Amino acid sequence: MANKTLRRGMAVALSTAMVAVTASCSLFGGDGAGTKPVLEKTNLRVGILPLVDVAPLYMAKEDGKFAAAGLNIDAIPQDNEKQAMESLRNGTIDIAFASHVTFFKAASEGTDLQLQGEAYQAGTNTMALVTLKNSNFVALNRGVSKPNIGVDALDSIGALTTKSVMNAAGAPNFNLKPMDFSKMESELVANKIDAAWMVEPHITRIQKTIGAVVLSDTARGGTLDFPMSGYAAIRKSAEESPKTFAAFRKVLADAQLLGTNHLKVQEVLVKYAELDNLTAALVAVGTYPVSINPVRLQRVADMMESTRMLNTRLDVLQLLPPSSPVN
Repeated sequence: MANKTLRRGMAVALSTAMVAVTASCSLFGGDGAGTKPVLEKTNLRVGILPLVDVAPLYMAKEDGKFAAAGLNIDAIPQDNEKQAMESLRNGTIDIAFASHVTFFKAASEGTDLQLQGEAYQAGTNTMALVTLKNSNFVALNRGVSKPNIGVDALDSIGALTTKSVMNAAGAPNFNLKPMDFSKMESELVANKIDAAWMVEPHITRIQKTIGAVVLSDTARGGTLDFPMSGYAAIRKSAEESPKTFAAFRKVLADAQLLGTNHLKVQEVLVKYAELDNLTAALVAVGTYPVSINPVRLQRVADMMESTRMLNTRLDVLQLLPPSSPVN
């Protein structure tokens, strides 16, 4: 009798296991023999900028992690975030890299976005105001009564964090001048701006080329550990190819773990950011989040609303992909 009961229990357990395996195969479109998920498409065009933020994506591409998931990633350089958003809207790229500020501004203006992952979170001197060594602008609230400050755009993370640190320093009088990062060095040298908001590797590069100095880290106080950038797609495109975009998010999450090796990050910068080994070794590296955290990102949206960069409150939860994990 005991043997019959044991055999019956083993049969039930085996049956349950077979159902679970079958369900798993059905979910991923495989046949249970270790096959890859059947993706709606295998090529994804990702618009990127040559910043430290995207190092894990490059490392994962180089290491064959995307290929192992059945994806070919075509990393397409963009001149700036504005171009990246235009490329995303017109279908030239499938996924855009940009700051969360850029994505949230676009979403508030009607672009139906779906976030695909966080890219980068600020660390010490990963975004900063830089100036010339002999500048009169010696402190945020001293040296220049109404400084001209170069930022990447007037509705950017540069503008947002510059306003935050300047107001916190009791220096609310300043002018923001929009320009590409590539123009900031010449504008500083020509004394057309008193400081420039920059991110890595531009900070390290300009320190080396003209001896610029950091006037102020802009990841402090209200912007300490600030969520900087991420990846997003047009929602309709992502929903038309759910397995493809889910595969991208899965590989990206794994790739972000590669960012904990700062030496590897600095090494890969040489390959896509046109840095020499010495300059790359000096680049400050922040944090690479492994999942989308809506609480963390809501902090960005709420700061944008409080500074009137957004007219109304944006609920970041509405931009998340289905079944997005929260860490």
